[in-house]
Amino acid sequence: MSVRVLKPGLLTSLQDSGRPGHAALGVGRAGAIDGPAWRLANALVGNAGDEAALEFTLVGPVLRFEHATVIALTGAPVEARVGGQSVPGWTCCALPARSELQLGGMRQGCRGYLAVRGGFAVEPVLGSRSTDLHARLGPLHGRALQAGDRLSVGEHAKWRALRATHAPVHLPWGLDPQPWFDFAHAPLALMRGHHFDQMDDESRRALFKAWFTVSKDSNRTASRLEGQRLQLQQPLELISEAALPGTMQLPPSGQPIVLQAEAPVTGGYPRIGQLAAVDLARLAQRKPSDAVCFQPTTLEQASERLLRRQQRLQRLLRDIAQRLEDA
Repeated sequence: MSVRVLKPGLLTSLQDSGRPGHAALGVGRAGAIDGPAWRLANALVGNAGDEAALEFTLVGPVLRFEHATVIALTGAPVEARVGGQSVPGWTCCALPARSELQLGGMRQGCRGYLAVRGGFAVEPVLGSRSTDLHARLGPLHGRALQAGDRLSVGEHAKWRALRATHAPVHLPWGLDPQPWFDFAHAPLALMRGHHFDQMDDESRRALFKAWFTVSKDSNRTASRLEGQRLQLQQPLELISEAALPGTMQLPPSGQPIVLQAEAPVTGGYPRIGQLAAVDLARLAQRKPSDAVCFQPTTLEQASERLLRRQQRLQRLLRDIAQRLEDA
């Protein structure tokens, strides 16, 4: 089974859970930038867990499915059509052979996910099928999709839950995206970083009072923010230290940077904050010009929120698997 890329969309790449554990080699984690959306897309098509899916940014790709395929779309709302028929998100859909799926622009949010039953079958690199666009590592020599690419779909058992004949069909039920997508643009939780106290008084107040906007220069490496200029009390001479997704750095421009999925493993800018892991996907879904504000949190509070989300997600994954089994 194969899928042909007719139009690649913007920064469409193959992603799974990433490749943790290789920081000593200078290799970052990469992986899906919105982990819950990626996991739920896989769950809706009955995949076991870590299969590669497509992540696309702002504008989705146009794909031709050579064989009948079961898909799911999650993440940011996106217009999706096969012929003249709309394809809903956050549910499971069966497409007949030779279907041409057209994914348009996003009304809100920044990144969407397309999972197929069986996952996309590409060779893993360092144990992962994720594409690290910054490091040029992973499938397709570490690049984004291009028109003319062909993607193989993994083997899977026949599925009785859903079958398309001449037109797309979808399950009579789906997921409510509200708990997994931040439609309200609520404040993001930020812990004070190692160099927070090195900022001047006005900058320390502004970090938790002012509004920032996401820069057009943001990508999978970092969300760059624009707004009030933050300043240190005096210049600091620093050596590179370990960095990870969520680290907020303050470069000489005074405009903060929050590292994302393709974060480098080290960095030399002052670390003024650490975004709570539970809010990383929410920031990643803010598109250029979207507003961002932060509220203070502690490590204990951030850890408790992350644990609660993981528990809710695990319960939902079990429920989805059971409903598909019963279908």
